[in-house]
Amino acid sequence: MELKFTKMHGCGNDYIYINCFDQTVEDPAALAVSLSRPHFGVGSDGVILICPSDTADAKMRMFNADGSEGKMCGNGIRCVGKYLYDNGMAGRRTEVTVETLSGIKRLHLTVKDGKMLSARVDMGRAVLSPPEIPVYLDGSSIVASPLVVDEKVYHITCVSMGNPHCVVFLKESVDLLDLRRIGPKFENNPLFPERVNTEFVNVQPDGGLKMRVWERGSGETLACGTGACAVGVAAVLNGYCGKDTDIAVHLRGGDLTVRYTDDAVFLSGPATTVFEGTIHL
Repeated sequence: MELKFTKMHGCGNDYIYINCFDQTVEDPAALAVSLSRPHFGVGSDGVILICPSDTADAKMRMFNADGSEGKMCGNGIRCVGKYLYDNGMAGRRTEVTVETLSGIKRLHLTVKDGKMLSARVDMGRAVLSPPEIPVYLDGSSIVASPLVVDEKVYHITCVSMGNPHCVVFLKESVDLLDLRRIGPKFENNPLFPERVNTEFVNVQPDGGLKMRVWERGSGETLACGTGACAVGVAAVLNGYCGKDTDIAVHLRGGDLTVRYTDDAVFLSGPATTVFEGTIHL
């Protein structure tokens, strides 16, 4: 069996995209584990299926490198928008909709010479209620709450952007953080019943936010769109940034822009096609 795919990335957050309008994937979880492995597979942070939808231009299903299915991917959805536009699957409209497990998301596309360069995504409202994130802590929201991990006290702010996030602001440089050691201890902490994505952040003198991210099911990635949104929201809640203003978030794979409003969180950034190929299964 042959399966056609496209490798795409948003700020280095790379996935293998499969058009399921005219192809069938029987076991996407197993496929994600197989193809995501560097050296032995294509190499990626996971697999994203672009499927027909009854309520939107397309439906996105994303699977992490360990085969677990995520509800939403901010970088991935921009690439889905690019795939739809560049391949003429949504006409030539610069407003498209994508169905996800966390609801229908609307994208505004920036286009040049017939190709999509970047997109602004309405990511919906930030969820701050602990049971909905979910996190086993009391209160109406979790902002700068102390948590001991590996005998060190961290102050965490918890946000769901379709996926659960734990944001930690640090005074020491995030570049010096031993993320491979500390990341799994946050991800698998019993405080988070569905595991958690963890962002470690430095607030920069100009108000920008420099972050590294440990994603549940994938480990450290070069970028995380929902994570950048969570960091923007957390920065506002902690008084580092203003509401309804553009916040620059600097990730290892590139820069994203987040705006947190009363109605929604907006994420803007690029999407890039790397190559196309065929897998022989």
